[in-house]
Amino acid sequence: MKKAISLFASAGIGDIALKHLGYKVLVANELITERANIFKQNYPESLMLNGDIVELKETLIETINQISNNEVIDLALVTPPCQGMSKNGRGKLLSEIKKGTRPKIDPRNLLIFPTLEIIKKINVETIIFENVPEMFNTVLPIENNVLSIIEIIKKELVNYQVECKVLEMADYGIPQRRQRLITIATRNKNHKDFFNNYGSLFPDTTHSKEAFNGKKNWVTVRDIIGRMEKLDGKKYYQSKNDKWHRVTKLDDKKYWWISNTKKNTSAFDNQCCECGCQENVTHSSEKNEDGVNKSSINTPIYCSECGALLPRPTTVVNDKPTLMKGFTSAYKRMSWDLPASAITRNFLYACSDNKVHPEQHRTLSVREAMMLHTISDYPFYQWKTTGGKDAGITAIRDAIGESVPPKILEIIITYLEDIKLDKLNVSNISQKELFA
Repeated sequence: MKKAISLFASAGIGDIALKHLGYKVLVANELITERANIFKQNYPESLMLNGDIVELKETLIETINQISNNEVIDLALVTPPCQGMSKNGRGKLLSEIKKGTRPKIDPRNLLIFPTLEIIKKINVETIIFENVPEMFNTVLPIENNVLSIIEIIKKELVNYQVECKVLEMADYGIPQRRQRLITIATRNKNHKDFFNNYGSLFPDTTHSKEAFNGKKNWVTVRDIIGRMEKLDGKKYYQSKNDKWHRVTKLDDKKYWWISNTKKNTSAFDNQCCECGCQENVTHSSEKNEDGVNKSSINTPIYCSECGALLPRPTTVVNDKPTLMKGFTSAYKRMSWDLPASAITRNFLYACSDNKVHPEQHRTLSVREAMMLHTISDYPFYQWKTTGGKDAGITAIRDAIGESVPPKILEIIITYLEDIKLDKLNVSNISQKELFA
């Protein structure tokens, strides 16, 4: 039996890959009770310790060592919260520390410290950390110095080979353009030898926007949800055949905007539905004086030809319609022929990034988000909570939006297992040649 632990487990979406590959999660930890309860329903064989990892640190160490009998744990999955990650300036932070004016650090970024303390006091062979790309450049004050979180991991896990890489999910056949920083730390001898010989512990990409060198085309939105039952956002609608294939009602204004939005465009670009004029200036983004991308505030909302109000996102200020703030990707239809943009916590909202259905007048359904996130590839996983009741929609969308698609973890873990079992037969060829 392959053994694992899961820290910051949330609702256990990443752990889907572990269960699918035959791992038993001995112990898991999650702060938010509702998510911990969903985990419990899906992994009744695991011990879930619900609470703050800082407060539970010693309990986690003791419990993990006791349940594992201090034997080797094959894998630890570590997915700390990402909301606190930022591209802090190393030089600026170090200067402020020297001046004695050190800024307040987001406490979520400091969770790496209890995490590493736990790992160092248990017998775990390989750790997979998953987070947003910003983690790569997020720096923290260490005594009188400043180190990135990746440097801290390498410093603390001195007996491990550590490699990190930003992966584009779509390049591995995930129907979603989502970048995540994956860090692998392993003390397995075969892994270390492989790294020294071939320079990486990560599998090569298998897909690309346009197929070449043996790679397949990206998996698209059409490939995954193109045959789903049609729904309409004019009212709350739930499929008779699938309780999760449902959408929330759009209010009358939003329905007007969306119903006038053409394929691959945003409602901010809508033209006049009164006189039919198609020449009104479309929405754009522009950089402010600090070089930060901002949405244009000069996009017209009245037709240049007839003066009618355009079906563009507006709000009322002082009794007058006013352009709403929003980037060019807001209120925008998804493309059938590309992977989805990242499925965030806000996928049920029309204002979210590219989350309006490619043709129908609605946002993604809950089921479609599960499919695009590859959760539906694993039918054993169920959205159940305490007493076997269905989980709430808010808990579901938050858990999906803050998780990594389980399929990418299956791909990575399978690759690491193949290295360990010497299934790759790479003794006489380079990795470049292997994946050509």
